[in-house]
Parts: sequence; structure tokens; C-alpha cells
Amino acid sequence: MTKSPSIHFHRHGEADVLEAVEVDVPEPAAGEVQIRQTAIGLNFADIYQRRGGHGPHSATPFPITPGAQGAGVVQAVGPGVTAFTPGQAVAYLHPGAYQVTRNVPAHRVVALPDWIPEDIAGANLLRGLTAEYLLRRLYVVRPGEAVLVHAAAGGMGLILCQWARALGATVIGTVGSAAKAEVALAHGCHHVIGYRREDFVARTLELTGGVGVGVVYDAVGKDVFLPSLRCLRPRGLAVNYGTASGDVEAFDLQILHAKSLSVCRPTLRSFVADPAELRASAQAFFNAVRDGHVRLGIGQRYPLAEVQRAHRDLESRATTGAPVLIP
Repeated sequence: MTKSPSIHFHRHGEADVLEAVEVDVPEPAAGEVQIRQTAIGLNFADIYQRRGGHGPHSATPFPITPGAQGAGVVQAVGPGVTAFTPGQAVAYLHPGAYQVTRNVPAHRVVALPDWIPEDIAGANLLRGLTAEYLLRRLYVVRPGEAVLVHAAAGGMGLILCQWARALGATVIGTVGSAAKAEVALAHGCHHVIGYRREDFVARTLELTGGVGVGVVYDAVGKDVFLPSLRCLRPRGLAVNYGTASGDVEAFDLQILHAKSLSVCRPTLRSFVADPAELRASAQAFFNAVRDGHVRLGIGQRYPLAEVQRAHRDLESRATTGAPVLIP
């Protein structure tokens, strides 16, 4: 048994519900790996969880330890674990990440190649796996087609734009400021639209010669979802994989009829639930990094003790790239 700093919340609410505590961490049980984390991912899904929004964690009994991804070094392995050894650098996807030392089921852990530092993996693994299924499995991006990425300068957007470009697509991104436009252009976007000063629908159609894009990747939700449908070519797909501006509410399905459009609201869990799929997705992501198709970075680093500030910055869209909590 060891002690570990952790972040809990006992009720849903604003960032001030997050509090620092110390918890007991037992020896890893059968099939578990004990990890001393060096980086903890910070994602908008953590905000949903803290607010009590949609998803399986919204019904988790209090107290709740937020977060779902991290990276670090294996401290010990439980009985039956043969794929990992103490001292090995790893990353994982599993609820309860805001904790310095923790036990994680071995089937949710992946070994890190030596070209991906732990802090980079901790900040980007969830985003990288999300980009993998969005670009390669849910919708297969083909060379020569156009795609639209909302929040192109965010942590997810930067990976999506780079990888889509490497797959041969023409990448159009939306951003909220001139500074973010520069970041997006440096990370895969062929064209950037400042949605605060331009009509992104009109501009997207102009850039595609009136045809529209094959797919829209939307992590914003309510504010952009319906207009995004007008950016699609016939038989195009609108993928709403995040709701930073609020949930997409009911809409008239007849809007889809004229151009035979499709919409979906996927979640990463469904695409990496099987351990073999998790490993294959991680390998594809790591290969994209190794081959130079995706350059990874960290937007902002926050000490774990400053988690409230980190959440406020993320909510207010003050972050760029992939932020990370450092234990």
C-alpha cells in the first residue's frame, strides 16, 4: 500500500469543485499495472464529467477522480501480467487519471516507443486514437477530397489536420483568432477560416468551388452543427464528436434529404473497447508520428495542484494545442 496525491470532486459543478486529496493505492491486483504518472491528459471530456454531462461517467458514485488518459513508468505488475515490466514507459486510457500513482488494467495500457516522450504521450494519446478512428475507420479520408475541421488549432484539431493532409486531403480549418490561424496553418491546414469575422459556410463553399467537403469534423456542437451541414457535398458526413458549445439538440431530418447527407455522434470507447483494436489504433498513431505525418506537442503545462486553473482555461478556449497536467 502506498499513498498518492489525487484530485476528487464530491458534486458536479464549476472548476472549484475540484479538490486535492491523498488516497491509498494498493498493490496491483491480478491483471493490473501500477503506474507512477509523469503526465496526465487534459481533455474537454473532463469538463463534461465534472459538470455532470452526458456519458457513462456521469452516473459514477462520488467522490469521482476525473480524467481518462495518462503516461508514466511502470512501478509494479500484478499476477498474470507478462506484457509489461517495472521501469517501462507506458501510456493508457482508463477513467480516474487525475492521480499521481494508480493501478490500471493491463489491457488498457500500451507500451511507448522510444521516439514518443511520456509527456507528449500523456497529452496526446486520447486525441491521437480519436483522430485514427475518425480519419481511417469511421470515415476513410481519400486523396484529393476536401475536409472541414472545426477548432483546428485545438489539441484534436492539430492532429486531425496534419493526418488528413498526410492522407492527401485538402484541409480547411476554422479558428477563433489570428494567432490560432497561424498555428493551424503550421499544422496541416491548407485554408483557415476565422469564424468570428467570416461566414464559414460561404467561405468553405467558395474554397471548394461550390461543391462542399466530404466530411465535417465537429468538436464544437451546438453553435456550428446545423450550418456545417450546408458545407457538405452530396452524400457527405457530419461527425459531431464533441460539444464544447453545448449539445446538438433535435433537428429536422428532412434537412439531410436534399443531398443525402449523414450525421453521426461517435465515441472513442466504441472504437478501442477491444484490446486488440486499442493496440492496433495506437500502433497506427505511433507510426504516423514516426513517419513525420503528425508532429506532436504540448500547448500548456499545468501542475496537478493547479487543476482548477487548467479547467477554467480549457473551458474558456484559452488553450492552444494539447494541454497537460504534470504531477
